Amino acid sequence: MGKIIVTGASGQFGNAAAKLLLEKVPAEDLIFLSRSTDKLAELAETGAQVRAADFDDPSTLRAAMRGGERMLLISTTRVGTRVEQHTNAVEAAVAEGVKHVVYTSILGSGQPDNPSVEQFDHLATERMIEKSGLAWTHLRDSLYAEAVATAMAIPALQAGHKPENAGQGLVPIVSRDDCVAIAVGVLTQDGHENKAYDVTGPELWTLPDAMALVSQMAGKPIEIEPVDDEGMYQYFDSLGVARKASDIVPDGPIPWASEGMVTFGQSIREGFMNVVSDDVERVTGRKPRSLRSVLEQFQHTWPQ
Repeated sequence: MGKIIVTGASGQFGNAAAKLLLEKVPAEDLIFLSRSTDKLAELAETGAQVRAADFDDPSTLRAAMRGGERMLLISTTRVGTRVEQHTNAVEAAVAEGVKHVVYTSILGSGQPDNPSVEQFDHLATERMIEKSGLAWTHLRDSLYAEAVATAMAIPALQAGHKPENAGQGLVPIVSRDDCVAIAVGVLTQDGHENKAYDVTGPELWTLPDAMALVSQMAGKPIEIEPVDDEGMYQYFDSLGVARKASDIVPDGPIPWASEGMVTFGQSIREGFMNVVSDDVERVTGRKPRSLRSVLEQFQHTWPQ
């Protein structure tokens, strides 16, 4: 097997994938990419190759891809402009003879009428990869349990209430650990070419029920306030969150836009994420983590 490339290896997902790959693959067969290679010093010490790559600067990318056979393309955070970034990376990979790209997409991608703006970029990227001539695997990740345990739980516990537009829609909340594990499985095994996997946790949750579990474990009340989509926008407006990705202040305090969050809630409410799959267990050989186990892991970060 040829060398494996991991993009965005300084991010949370990429760093975890890099460390798991180092347990399974000789370091000299791994190539880790980042805009900031200084953040990869620890990985460089293992003997893996560390290379600078900036998806906004295609001239940096061919050298970064050289010698790779499989690439884990971790979606960038820039909703609205990331398809261009992803295309730059894939074109460089094609030019350098990479054979297979594994992409971190989103659950529900490609379903007709799915309103989630997050999913538009993912779907466009999936289609671009399929047209590239490379073998592909799309990993359609569900909502991260770690996000529920931190970004959702902490403000809700602090305020004692949380507006919610996802209603009674169901979502199979998944641990990022399992998303990383299936990615590494696909990169290190054969037989995953030209397949899309639904990467889900073991059970479906409504977001109000997930917050009820947080409340019970913390011993603090969280009152869920059902709101419509406009009410959800107004909540994020009150926190100073930009509505659209194009309005995000560069290097500002909040690097995301409410449009993504509100339409994600709408997507859950309308049933686009109501799916439980056994793909994690089939590829990794182990059952995915429960929401409760991830909440327990982060409980020490909650307000006392």
